[in-house]
Amino acid sequence: MALRVDLTFDCAGARSLAEFWKLALGYEDEPPPAPFATREEWVASFGVPEEEDEGDGAWLHDPSGAGPRLTFLEVPEPKVAKNRLHIDVRVGKSPDQWERILAKVAELVAAGGRVLAKFEGHHVVMADPEGNEFCVAA
Repeated sequence: MALRVDLTFDCAGARSLAEFWKLALGYEDEPPPAPFATREEWVASFGVPEEEDEGDGAWLHDPSGAGPRLTFLEVPEPKVAKNRLHIDVRVGKSPDQWERILAKVAELVAAGGRVLAKFEGHHVVMADPEGNEFCVAA
């Protein structure tokens, strides 16, 4: 049986960060596992006392099934160091790839991302709304 890779991100605002990455990657909310009607029901099934519940979460999947599942979990502690893993958003190689990169960057800036560095004709380093770095490239 083949293994899958899921990526889980600890964060301050799970739902808002998930909305940003849905736009960035074309991902969708992942439905709760059967037989649960909502994620809240699913989480409650673990029996974690309410006072120990650390926060919200969001689960995303690639509708094509090609990309990894992304999970965003709220944690109480602040981020203290740069992430050692980052996402590369690929727009695809084409004759107009730099224009496509810049169009995606503009879309993500409008959604709360920031440009950190541009490498003309090749890629743009950005930060998501919580400051996590990523690249937009062909």
